[in-house]
Amino acid sequence: MTDDVLGAIEAQLVARRPESRVEPSLEGIRDLVDLLGNPQRAYPVLHIGGTNGKTSTARMADALLRELNLRTGRYTSPHLQSVTERIVIDGEPIAPARFAGTYAEIKPYLDLVDSKHDVPLGYFEVLTALAYAAFADTPVEAAVVEVGMGGAWDATNVADGRVSVVTPIAVDHVEYLGDTIEEIATEKAGIIKPGGYAILGPQTATAAQILLARIAETGATVARQGLEFGLRSREMAVGGQVIGLQGLTGPYDEIFLPLHGEYQAHNAAAALAAVEAFVGGGREPLDADLVRAAFSRVTSPGRLEALRRGPVVLADAAHNPAGAAALAAALTEEFAGTALVAVVAAMADKDVEGILTELEPVVEAVVVTENSSPRTMPLDDLANIAVDVFGQDRVHQAVPLPEAIDTGLRLAEREESLGGYGVVVTGSVVTAGDARVAFGAAS
Repeated sequence: MTDDVLGAIEAQLVARRPESRVEPSLEGIRDLVDLLGNPQRAYPVLHIGGTNGKTSTARMADALLRELNLRTGRYTSPHLQSVTERIVIDGEPIAPARFAGTYAEIKPYLDLVDSKHDVPLGYFEVLTALAYAAFADTPVEAAVVEVGMGGAWDATNVADGRVSVVTPIAVDHVEYLGDTIEEIATEKAGIIKPGGYAILGPQTATAAQILLARIAETGATVARQGLEFGLRSREMAVGGQVIGLQGLTGPYDEIFLPLHGEYQAHNAAAALAAVEAFVGGGREPLDADLVRAAFSRVTSPGRLEALRRGPVVLADAAHNPAGAAALAAALTEEFAGTALVAVVAAMADKDVEGILTELEPVVEAVVVTENSSPRTMPLDDLANIAVDVFGQDRVHQAVPLPEAIDTGLRLAEREESLGGYGVVVTGSVVTAGDARVAFGAAS
């Protein structure tokens, strides 16, 4: 099976309707999974929504479930390098041959569903059905499923999560979800199902009020970070951090988490509580040694990931102001003595000014560039926004991305003190993925 075959399948999916064009309806995907025998009902689902931190939380929950000897499926989006990253079975991306085979099995049903609706099935809907079918065929014993966008009408929501996790909610995808926290939280609350268990990450008062109203409406059991579970302690360590967590059933201490940033410690707390709820209803503690073993092996590519050290090159998928704020906080804490330059490429429909505003205080300069997506913001447009935020003297331009990284390293070297120097490549998941390709990081 070659990359050409995967590329051809992806081209067919994008031709239907690209992922960036969302149809806010479950009618098509419901018809499709009905024809497939509702594979999403063949296993219990741990459903993860929110704005930022979903993929990392999903990877942590998956690692915990596998450490408990459960056969797992994990579905996340978007991908950094290969579409097969999205569908993971027992910790490994789906084999290209199996991906193609599953697509061939569901393909005859796609036109049948399209014939019943004005809007054809799109990229994400078909891929979601493919993932659910692959998990049922394995079969898996638990599926960890990340929401693509929103919640109530997201294609993944044809599954009823035994446990629903809502990571911190912020403003993003305003063209589909609305431009207020109230509107966005209302959409994201839609993954909380009757009789389920809702795990709430840190939320604003507005978002929390809406989520709790949905929980009351559905009769779900709730656990809130900072109340029923949370982060007990945290200290930086070589290669990551050592954290203590308060689970639903008690404390878990001396956990090494090989990821950077306080936000990852909060993601770990949510993942732990979610798994406690998933396997024991939040009443039975997990084996602490198994918890430590699971977290010690967690990876989260493209999330404050060190692609090189000396000088350091970091890749981070922050693509909205809230994500950029979390990145800035982590850089301030863990790379305080390092002269850093930001290398930024972003999508044209994002709040780029908000992203750059969060980064400006913690980097010496910015190199604006373009990523490999057709939706990338044109270089001149990005440069104009960057000048408004950073000032003319701190803004530089370079394409393609590898040249922008080299430019950033030269600029950072000029600012070096005793703490070393480096670049942080950010602005989009695609940008982080392009950086990983440039440095030969495995997908």
